[in-house]
Amino acid sequence: MNELKILLRDERRNFRAGEAVEGVVGWRLEKPPKSVEVRLFWFTRGKGTEDVGVVSQMRFDEPRQEEGRKFNFTLPAEPWSFSGQLISLIWALELVAEPGGATARVELVVSPTGQEILLHQNAGA
Repeated sequence: MNELKILLRDERRNFRAGEAVEGVVGWRLEKPPKSVEVRLFWFTRGKGTEDVGVVSQMRFDEPRQEEGRKFNFTLPAEPWSFSGQLISLIWALELVAEPGGATARVELVVSPTGQEILLHQNAGA
């Protein structure tokens, strides 16, 4: 059985735009991987077409079958995390091992204040 983990420093999930997100990724795989990488990306969830934007990725050289590696990304200024009545934008880190496509994902909040922007609270104002 494949096991992949993403551990964030200080276990934080809320960040301000421009801050560093760092931690350790680890994996224990049934077979030796050809590639392992961690990706920083955002995606939309809700009605309509879902969009995805990969902002940065870190590929690990010569990954072993069982291992842990450090990662560090600087978060961009935008887009910000938000939730509306029809759509939300979510940031995430994803660890992917190939072949086989084993993954682990951790969702994040990125904004100027470190808090998700709630659009439906401003509706009708």
